[in-house]
Amino acid sequence: MSHSPSEFGPLTYISRGYGYSEKGSVLEIFEPLSDSPQILIMGSIHGDESLSTILLSDCLRSIQDHELKSSIILAANPDGVLAGTRCNSRGVDLNRNYPTDNWSPDPVYYRNRPGTPQNIALSPGDVAASESETKALIKLIQDIKPKLIVSIHGFLGCIDDPDASPIAKDIVLRSGLELVPDVGYATPGSFGSWCKEQAIPIITYELPSLDITEMKRIHIPILKDLITGHYHKMLL
Repeated sequence: MSHSPSEFGPLTYISRGYGYSEKGSVLEIFEPLSDSPQILIMGSIHGDESLSTILLSDCLRSIQDHELKSSIILAANPDGVLAGTRCNSRGVDLNRNYPTDNWSPDPVYYRNRPGTPQNIALSPGDVAASESETKALIKLIQDIKPKLIVSIHGFLGCIDDPDASPIAKDIVLRSGLELVPDVGYATPGSFGSWCKEQAIPIITYELPSLDITEMKRIHIPILKDLITGHYHKMLL
């Protein structure tokens, strides 16, 4: 079904399933009607960072179907989004569950807001790639072979790209966020580490802590350019 850019109600663009979550939710990807997508953009690998899903949905609902040039995963962790949790339904931090050289079975600790102790424990999984969401995303990426992945998180307020790519530099210029080579702490078994080991360029887009109206004003134009092909010409 086609829709007008003026319609911000239901999401009418047709998705396809690429797997199921541990709780049985369909894992969905939205893909261009034509052309091979070169960029994969994903939100909410952490369910408590679901503002990324809202922003990507807003972008997808504001364009004509034929304008979509990138692939979009609104929520890589739908069960976490529904529960409001960082982890999936089995208590696993999916962003520490990838089969990397540095994967560790030790618990993952995080804080749920700035200024609080980093003492909330989550599991990295029984083994690397133990979770349905992880296995499905790995297979999807191997199938569609994106030239760039943009993973949207919150709320460190930076653009993490160890390659300092032209796309990352332009996003920094437009967003006012800092370009960093890493987030400043160890991330064993992370999706970013896995992408690096697979030689897949990845930009981790860490949204800042802002009022949602201001967040939309600054970041939706950038995300919209990412999904409509504006940045494709900057890919190597």
